[in-house]
Amino acid sequence: MKAIVDHSLCEGHAKCMDNVPEVFEVREDDRSYTVLDEIPEELRARVERAVKVCPRAAISLEE
Repeated sequence: MKAIVDHSLCEGHAKCMDNVPEVFEVREDDRSYTVLDEIPEELRARVERAVKVCPRAAISLEE
């Protein structure tokens, strides 16, 4: 599974990073980025939660 951040929507609220700092980081441009290319299965539930709590719906998942 991959997490994809749409930077045209992301406003850097960091809710994803708060939920899964192992996967997401907010950089100096105030946008979230993924730090892992492939999401380990043990992080799946937390990443799915991060997708749900994103205020701008900027994160999608790809199998």
